[in-house]
Amino acid sequence: MVKSQCQKYSLGKKHTFALRENFGSAKVYGQNAQSVLNKATGFISAYDFTLNPYRGCQYGCSYCYAAAFSPNSQMRDDWGNWVIVKQNAAEILKKELERWYKKTPDRPPTIYMSSVTDPYQPIESKEQLTRHLLEVMVLYQPTLVIQTRSPMITRDIDILQQFQRLRINMSIPTGSEKVRKDFEPKSPSIPARLKAIAKLKYSFPYQENCEVRFSITVTPLLPTLPEDEANFISKLEVVDRVVIQDFHASNERSLIASTRSEALALKHKYAWWYNSEQQSYRKFKNKLNAMLPDVEIMEGKEGFGYE
Repeated sequence: MVKSQCQKYSLGKKHTFALRENFGSAKVYGQNAQSVLNKATGFISAYDFTLNPYRGCQYGCSYCYAAAFSPNSQMRDDWGNWVIVKQNAAEILKKELERWYKKTPDRPPTIYMSSVTDPYQPIESKEQLTRHLLEVMVLYQPTLVIQTRSPMITRDIDILQQFQRLRINMSIPTGSEKVRKDFEPKSPSIPARLKAIAKLKYSFPYQENCEVRFSITVTPLLPTLPEDEANFISKLEVVDRVVIQDFHASNERSLIASTRSEALALKHKYAWWYNSEQQSYRKFKNKLNAMLPDVEIMEGKEGFGYE
């Protein structure tokens, strides 16, 4: 691990990130945030706020729409190889939650963590920023949804057990390791994610006043090899909800969510699926319904709500 305190990445007068260190293959920058609770819009507009502990994501998944919101085109092209730590996030969050309850004392806010990063990407093992944010939030008891693809979330079971309104979404877009390694080679393995969500599910003792729920989000729906499909679907029965969503549409305009060229190129490799994408989607959905009668199968935006 090589540390540096003097290098900076300038994005104009108002945005200068100090390079703190290299963590694996990623450059880690530090920045103080003015706000961490941002108004939720678009796909997750049902929430009051989004909460992103980091900017950028070390997983660098080829299909990730969040790359479109990189600070500049250079960092977008280098998606997956940099992350910005919001160093003062826990302090700012406390102030923002205090302000919320002064204005709205009778209704806890609804928070989606995270919309454009993974709160449990590798740097979290060192920074523990997400854990510090949970320590703040548990005192205020918001309705919280956590979206991650990382088994690291099990580290925080002791805090998560204290939330009264919580949903944990584990992202698993494919049931085939071969496909995962093509589309998201830096991400944790599928067995590790399945093991983590099962551990979470069975680590929450029943409490009368608590609503803790668990989802697996198969989003965007990537191909699962036929020989892996039945075994994968059967393991999804551990959760109460499975969410599916088709591939993001491509759009070349800047600063909007879009599918990156890396993922679009991979679609040609899996032409057996994507040449009849809608039919492949329907078949997979039908198999989910047939094999998981006790699991709620939802699609798109609706599936990402807390309820």
